[in-house]
Amino acid sequence: MIEYQSPVYKIKAVPVEKIVTNHYNPNIVAPPEMKLLELSIWEDGYTMPCVCYYLPAEDQYELVDGYHRYLVLKNSSRIYEREKGLLPVAVIEKDIANRMASTIRHNRARGTHSVELMSNIVAELTKAGMSDSWILKNIGMDKDELLRLKQISGLAELFADKDFSVSDEA
Repeated sequence: MIEYQSPVYKIKAVPVEKIVTNHYNPNIVAPPEMKLLELSIWEDGYTMPCVCYYLPAEDQYELVDGYHRYLVLKNSSRIYEREKGLLPVAVIEKDIANRMASTIRHNRARGTHSVELMSNIVAELTKAGMSDSWILKNIGMDKDELLRLKQISGLAELFADKDFSVSDEA
């Protein structure tokens, strides 16, 4: 049996040009916090790697976590120059549904999300065949939050496997 080793023990310095963003990250950082992040990286360096999935066919790395740290490297000439255009990356091996779940777990452990973008994630996971219980477990939300996000999305197919009835009081 092979002993598990966390990805953080195998950090790679990846050229920022080989990094691509994902289409599902609901995390938003306001401009003042982005300036603070840029300052933090300038003053402290990169203290946390970005998390990526390697796409061998394209020879690219898709971001799972660290989008804003990536943006700082791309947009701050002083940081890009100091870091020589390299971003510290931990690579994970997961399918798309589990990469989405990883993104949400990383984000939720740190802060808040855009409700609209979170409802898009729930819709995508549901359409991909992930059950409510899978979403609840892997994204760390409760049943009421999942129901609200499904309602916000307005997609009837998200409720296809549910029995709903109108109460007598309606």
